[in-house]
Amino acid sequence: MRTVTYEYGKIVLIDQTALPHEFRLIKTDDLQRIAEAIQKMEVRGAPAIGVTAAFGMAIAAEQSAATSTTELLADLKKAQKLLGSTRPTAVNLFWALNHMITFAEAHLDKENLPELMLAEAQRMADEDVSINQKLAEYGNEIIFDGATIHTHCNCGPLCAVDLGTAMAPVIYAHKQGKKIHVITDETRPRFQGAKLNAWELANAGVPYTLITDNHAAAMFAQKKTDMVMIGVDRVAANGDTAAKIGVYGLAILAKHFEVPFYAVSPTSTIDMDIAGGEEIEIENRDPDEVRMVNGTYVTMPDANVVNYAFDVTPHELITAFITEKGIVYPPFDENFRKLMKE
Repeated sequence: MRTVTYEYGKIVLIDQTALPHEFRLIKTDDLQRIAEAIQKMEVRGAPAIGVTAAFGMAIAAEQSAATSTTELLADLKKAQKLLGSTRPTAVNLFWALNHMITFAEAHLDKENLPELMLAEAQRMADEDVSINQKLAEYGNEIIFDGATIHTHCNCGPLCAVDLGTAMAPVIYAHKQGKKIHVITDETRPRFQGAKLNAWELANAGVPYTLITDNHAAAMFAQKKTDMVMIGVDRVAANGDTAAKIGVYGLAILAKHFEVPFYAVSPTSTIDMDIAGGEEIEIENRDPDEVRMVNGTYVTMPDANVVNYAFDVTPHELITAFITEKGIVYPPFDENFRKLMKE
């Protein structure tokens, strides 16, 4: 099923914190609960977060008791603020919220605005699947038969509405009969690689090897990696890229060992309003995510911790971006401008 759906007045999410041991669904029409699901990473991945927020805005319109368009717009902006406070780095969240507000403003005079907003959110969900199919097809072009692809975090179907980002080309290539292998980092501290990426690859029948994050350099040194493919959360206009913490280290390894490094990114993740990575706000999460593993402390309960959710990979370490409009090579600032005008 899709990661994010809407049924009978409620948003339906796959609870990613329960996987791989339990397949559990969240069904709710409570905006506070939807925000909580994003903040707690029960739903995660930039495209999935964006579509979840879009459905949340449609639910806000449906639940509004406003008696005027001014009051209705105020209710929607209140919902936008609530949902936007959950994850500061993923640009798809803000892109979706801004889009839904703009859509509402354009249709405020319509009596059936909630229905129109729901239809728009559903269109965005369907479009995400279509976009990711294009990512799969373009990414498949650079995956050769026999390739070993190194990845980090989870960037398969669970990170989007369906199909995924960086793992979409990999799963697609496997279905095309290419003999490929994936090296997936466990991805501390929340283990999205171990809990989610390995689970998805196994379900798709893609051969994989799960490694600890600090094992990556040894794999490169043994020449067991042909390319790196990662999903991203925000891309600056110059190509600097925020992705799951640890990706920057992989990019440095790839540069040192002369391994191509590909960022798989829908164009909605490219933020042309920020010039470089220094402008990207990096989320610093609950220290207990580091202090604890599966509810058990692995250090002192008061250990001093920093827990950045993302790091920023400089554009000069990135070989190319795979987008739904094609593969983009340097210079990224110039080629992104051309891409976004198309």
